[in-house]
Amino acid sequence: MKPTEILLIRHGETAWNAERRLQGHLDIPLNAEGTRQAKALAWALQNEKLHAIVSSDLQRAVQTAGEIARLQGVSTRIDKGLRERCFGGFEGKLYSELPSLYRREYNAWQAHEPDAQFPPGENEGETIRQFHKRVMEHVLHYAKQFEGKKIAIVAHGGVLECAYRAAKDLPLHAPREVTIYNASINRFEVTGKDIKLVQWGDIAHLDADGLDEINQTKVEKH
Repeated sequence: MKPTEILLIRHGETAWNAERRLQGHLDIPLNAEGTRQAKALAWALQNEKLHAIVSSDLQRAVQTAGEIARLQGVSTRIDKGLRERCFGGFEGKLYSELPSLYRREYNAWQAHEPDAQFPPGENEGETIRQFHKRVMEHVLHYAKQFEGKKIAIVAHGGVLECAYRAAKDLPLHAPREVTIYNASINRFEVTGKDIKLVQWGDIAHLDADGLDEINQTKVEKH
């Protein structure tokens, strides 16, 4: 069995990323900086032959994937199963608002309780356990479908974190230990159900800060 090379890519920046507002399943487009990041990302990958480009159906991911697909000369496959985690009533709120609006649910979220529920909102929230199961089923599906080839999956910070946890065999309740940059390239090799991290957080193609919305900080590119 040959390993499948998977480039897991986070979408470019959105206005809500920049103002630290939680998106989840809400469909927010790239801002001008996000479009610039997506174009820079596409140019960085233009000499790597990708057999497929798969994207979450949310437009911030579709727009990012579209820039890559244009230079690769391939079409983008759209998959709703690669969406960001749904945060229920947290969606659309500023991070700074959450402790006062939903103290109990916010504390459970910060504690990384695997089965903690979100308050009701426009969309039904997912627990960490539900989200991780959904994401890994879809990632492994594409690894199997394109066995021995190189593909790009364009998705969201939470999706990338699921793959990282799986590769590092981290428990679901473990806190995030890495920064997840907009328009970053994160390389994995998948053989069967075994996932190996090859490279994390490549933003060498960007000449501006990458924004990590969960950590709510701007981390300078090194």
